[in-house]
Amino acid sequence: MVRLSRIYTKTGDDGTTALGDGTRLPKHHLRIAAYGTVDETSSVIGLALTSGLEERFAAWLREVQNDLFDVGSDLCVPGEAGEKLRITPDYVARLEAHIDEVNESLEPLESFVLPGGSQQAAWLHLARTTCRRCERIVVALCEGDDEEGRVNGEVVRYLNRLSDLLFVLARAVNDGGKADILWKPGANKAPDADE
Repeated sequence: MVRLSRIYTKTGDDGTTALGDGTRLPKHHLRIAAYGTVDETSSVIGLALTSGLEERFAAWLREVQNDLFDVGSDLCVPGEAGEKLRITPDYVARLEAHIDEVNESLEPLESFVLPGGSQQAAWLHLARTTCRRCERIVVALCEGDDEEGRVNGEVVRYLNRLSDLLFVLARAVNDGGKADILWKPGANKAPDADE
């Protein structure tokens, strides 16, 4: 169990932070940005949870917030150093089951969905886009020359499915997709002078 007896340590005052294996990295390193954005995603999900989601969705998202601490822990300890927490395919399978359950009752999509409709949907879309940013950072981290084999591929899959879950939940809280605001390509384009 984690025990935090002090909030500040002053060790990061030099612009570095410690990984779970004790290695110190600059705070702008992609690995730090990755698990920092995981934390940010969880915080936005926390905002979505304050918006009055139905209990089934709220319970799933509370599980996701716990998972995201697991994801952060996975990213915080590079490579295969001993007995540490790792994201496994079971995490992804649980998200896929939730996605399938929600998606089967949604209105078919005829265009891309603009974030909004209801306040709940807007928060879920913000969580989704934050999660997508996190996924991009983790993928960039995976491609670093010094990171080969040091990032768990299940983390990328988990973040990818999580953004999908947040998308279908946003549609679900928009009256099953009936209140989605759809993209209308070129709707505000000025007519050509020749027309």
